[in-house]
Amino acid sequence: MLFKRKQQDSAPAHLAAQELFAEERPVYEEGYDPEQKQIVRLVSRRASKKAYQTRGIEDIGASNNWKGWIYLAPVIVLVAIFLIYPLINTIFIAFTKNYEYATGRFDGLTFDNFAYIFGLITNAAGGRETNFIRYAVPNTFLLVIITVPVSIFLALIISVALNSIPWFKKFLQTVFFLPYVTNAIAVGMVFSVIFDDAGVINFIFNTSTTWIRGAEPMVAMIPLCLYIVWGSIPYKILIFLSGLQGIDKQYYQAAMIDSTPHWKVLWKITVPLLSPQILYIMITSFIGSFKEYTHIVGLFNGPGTLGEAGDPNMETIVYYIYENLSNNTSFAAAAAVFLFVIILIFTALQFWASKKKVHY
Repeated sequence: MLFKRKQQDSAPAHLAAQELFAEERPVYEEGYDPEQKQIVRLVSRRASKKAYQTRGIEDIGASNNWKGWIYLAPVIVLVAIFLIYPLINTIFIAFTKNYEYATGRFDGLTFDNFAYIFGLITNAAGGRETNFIRYAVPNTFLLVIITVPVSIFLALIISVALNSIPWFKKFLQTVFFLPYVTNAIAVGMVFSVIFDDAGVINFIFNTSTTWIRGAEPMVAMIPLCLYIVWGSIPYKILIFLSGLQGIDKQYYQAAMIDSTPHWKVLWKITVPLLSPQILYIMITSFIGSFKEYTHIVGLFNGPGTLGEAGDPNMETIVYYIYENLSNNTSFAAAAAVFLFVIILIFTALQFWASKKKVHY
């Protein structure tokens, strides 16, 4: 009778993971042969179990690989048509001279478009651009600096307050979400009436301040910022409320047992655990504020005062792009590329900062 003892081909422990990629490994069997009165070693060429399993997974992945590309094909086509191609085309137009929007003709490539929008050189007629660097860029950055932190802070406070009163939360959620589903132009008309010279604001405070039509830029910025914040808060509240639902209540119970102040609970528990939502809202808010256009049209019916002469005091980068798109397409494309680079830089900085501040 042969007594057998199975033994795998010797392999160091730290190389055990390599067995996952083995196509076939020999299995040795040792035993005592009574006839020969010695230990014999038999070799079996069976594939190891792990190699078999790995080979099976690879086969399945290879057979279904083409199906994944088929599922992704519609999205890839849409992204290529509506995102990648317009982006590449805009960058190309930004370096063309006298690009014609209707025919697509141009007079060669140049870097002068960027120098012109920043007022460094004159155009063919001898004129110098001042609106972009004097009004559009400062107004855009001012809106970003004011509206983004204010709207995020107010949305966070309102969300925490709504989350603490569940018996009234559904109704208040509906009330606060109404501005988000309301037409922005229609709401802008309401704000323009409220801030009119004979409007509600001047009546309540008994003043004769000019807020919109013919107002000073810094004064006109007040109703514009209020309008933007009022319209952007509902979406942020919705995101924050969804994040608050996922926070473990044990944190708050422990803080209650320790008699932790409410402001400390907010700053030490709620804000860190909402950091993924805060990061998402910050990125989308920065992008939205840099692309501000709709609220200016809704409140001012264009930049500054009404009428054909339109004061450019309240012009933003996107409004400048829209204004020059047909007649000065190369300048509009250069402004669009500048805006794209600025948004890209701000987004990259936020992702870099999130590596240390965001808790997943």
